[in-house]
Amino acid sequence: MNTIRIISTSVSTTITPSKIVCIGRNYVDHIQELSNEIPDEMVVFFKPNSAITNNLTSLHLNDELHYEAELSFLYQQGRFTAVALGLDLTKRAVQAKLKTKGLPWERAKAFNGSALFSDFVTFEQSNLEQLTLSLMINQQEKQQGGVALMMIKPEAILEELQTFTCLEDGDIVMTGTPKGVGIIKAGDDFSGQVSLQGQDTPLISCQWLAQ
Repeated sequence: MNTIRIISTSVSTTITPSKIVCIGRNYVDHIQELSNEIPDEMVVFFKPNSAITNNLTSLHLNDELHYEAELSFLYQQGRFTAVALGLDLTKRAVQAKLKTKGLPWERAKAFNGSALFSDFVTFEQSNLEQLTLSLMINQQEKQQGGVALMMIKPEAILEELQTFTCLEDGDIVMTGTPKGVGIIKAGDDFSGQVSLQGQDTPLISCQWLAQ
C-alpha cells in the first residue's frame, strides 16, 4: 500500500490512505476551458491507493498525460486536518472518448500512478478559506487558484460526501483544479506551492521533474 507524509510542528509521520476522493468541475474557468457544462450537483469520482506515486510521468501505457493541480486535503476524525498540493494526472484523449459514450472515467483517471502529492502540512481551521495553490512549469505560472474560487467549498464538499460514502481516517479529498491544465512533457520542471492569501511564505512547496 502506498503512503503519504504529513508534517505537523516539524514532526513528520506517514499515513496510508484507503482511497482518494476527487471533486470534478469545481472552478468555473476550468469548466469553460474544457467546454464542459456547469454541473447541477457535485461531480465525484474515486482513485484507489494504487494511484498514489512519487514519480511524475508524461505517459502511461503510451497514453499522453495531462496535469491538473489541486488543493488536496487529509481527512482525520471528521474534518480536514492537513493540506497538500496534488496533481491529478489525466488521460485526456481517453477521457474524451469515454465521455462521448457516456461511460465512467476510471480508465482515464484511476490508473496506477495517477496521483502525486507534496507533503501534507497541518493548518489552522480558521485559515481554511484562505488557502491557495500555484503551479509553475519551467518557471512559468500555469495554474493559480484556491478556496475563494471554488464553486463548492471544502466544508460543503465534506458534508455532501458524508451523505453517501464513508471516509476513513487518512483518506484524501482532491477539491478540483483551476484553469490552466495541459500536457505533461518529459523533462518539464514542475514546482508548486500551497499558501495563505496575503502571506509571502508558503505553507508547503514541492518540485517534480517529469519523466
